[in-house]
Amino acid sequence: MRYRKLGRTGLKVSEISLGSWLTYGGYVERQNAIRSIEIAYDLGINFFDTANVYERGAAEKLVGEVLRNYPRDSYVLATKVFWPMGDGPNDRGLSRKHVMEQCHASLKRLGVDYVDIYYCHRFDPETPVEETMRAFDDLVRQGKVLYIGVSEWTATNMAEALAFADRYLLDRIVVNQPIYNMFNRYIEKEVIPFCERQGIGQVVFSPLAQGLLTGKYKSAKEYPPDSRAAKVGGSLRKEITEERIAQVEQLKGVADELGITLPQLALAWTLRQPIVASALIGASRPEQVEENAKASGIELSQDVLDRIEEILARHP
Repeated sequence: MRYRKLGRTGLKVSEISLGSWLTYGGYVERQNAIRSIEIAYDLGINFFDTANVYERGAAEKLVGEVLRNYPRDSYVLATKVFWPMGDGPNDRGLSRKHVMEQCHASLKRLGVDYVDIYYCHRFDPETPVEETMRAFDDLVRQGKVLYIGVSEWTATNMAEALAFADRYLLDRIVVNQPIYNMFNRYIEKEVIPFCERQGIGQVVFSPLAQGLLTGKYKSAKEYPPDSRAAKVGGSLRKEITEERIAQVEQLKGVADELGITLPQLALAWTLRQPIVASALIGASRPEQVEENAKASGIELSQDVLDRIEEILARHP
């Protein structure tokens, strides 16, 4: 496993990290979830990601339970706040009240004294960014959070927060967690250039397009019974089109020529970006963790990258 610095910080994270969205604490059988985390740790993955909203705290409990078996200083742990955790008017968003209360609740569920990274899970237009940044800065000063992150914020959102933090010497945002894969590249236009200037690292989620880039989907109408599209459905089914399935088949041909799997190709493609510190995977079985971890260190030549671009350009 290789490691990269997270933005301009001194923190080093594994190129492949393990998440728990739509997996641990609910959809995945408990022993498979536990074993996946254990295998990840054994393979050198030191970066584990969760959120309070994942199964309303159940994912945090399971991740914390497993990681408690390892020295706290040997792994990097991230969680998030924003989405509703109750039915009350203050049980959501990025107000000081919600941020503080949910941080304490997350620490309790995880069974730790601090989290390495605490993310604003989305931007909150109803709360002044000054209020949110001061709350996060207070958590850093209290030693409960080491680094501040955001997820799916625009460049404008981040610029506003950084301007306030710099004006009042508050802790800065150091990491952004956006969706990024071969089929979803919106961050390349504005987010990546902005973050490069500001020293904000990227920890990208859904690098396999929720399983589409594994090659498991052979039809836009019928899904494997154990697949995420079959179990969860939602927006993923809209992404599965005959055109994309055709692209995936062509990408698999490239992977076969290189002697690697399609998921490894897709992960290595996201890691071609130096600003991407880690690609966040979700695994329902330990074998998937083992396969994906091997993507670390794979370097794609310019010829291969050009071939991938040709394939992706055929069905924009």
